[in-house]
Amino acid sequence: MMKKFKAYEIQFVGLKLGKHYYDYTIDNAFFDLFEYDEFNHVDVKAHLELEKKSTMLELTFKVEGLVNINCDVSNEPYNQPIEGDLKIIIKFAEEYNDDNEEILYIPHGEYKIQVEQYIYESIILAMPYKREHPGIKNGTLNSEILDKLEELQPKIKENKEENEEIDPRWNKLKNLLNENK
Repeated sequence: MMKKFKAYEIQFVGLKLGKHYYDYTIDNAFFDLFEYDEFNHVDVKAHLELEKKSTMLELTFKVEGLVNINCDVSNEPYNQPIEGDLKIIIKFAEEYNDDNEEILYIPHGEYKIQVEQYIYESIILAMPYKREHPGIKNGTLNSEILDKLEELQPKIKENKEENEEIDPRWNKLKNLLNENK
């Protein structure tokens, strides 16, 4: 398993104190390593700034690019621009501990870190909660599914008199509101 992530391994023991930069091009093959197949196509750049300090490491991941996904409403594929960042602090301790989201504790003898999980999380977290094709918002998407949804949508009553028929109990409540003014 670790062999396939060799490109995402950083040996920090030999690094000088200060900032170090790493760039990764993320595509479908990266997500295949995680057996994640919700994306049709991935073209994302991941930038890592690793700052080595005497007692800890600070990692800042920035991801930016396009992910082709299917719309939640129409199921039509579209390119979703994404942008996100993730900060991780690595401290040294007696044993490995990743209970805290922002601080990772690794054993004192460690000399390298694997960063693929953080790149993966950065991209997943940058995805919008609701995946909606931009053509839905601006009305330019022609889709059989959208046509069917529109056809099945509840119709608004055309006859105004029917809409104005109000339960008499509501009128009494409205009178109470008007009396208190």
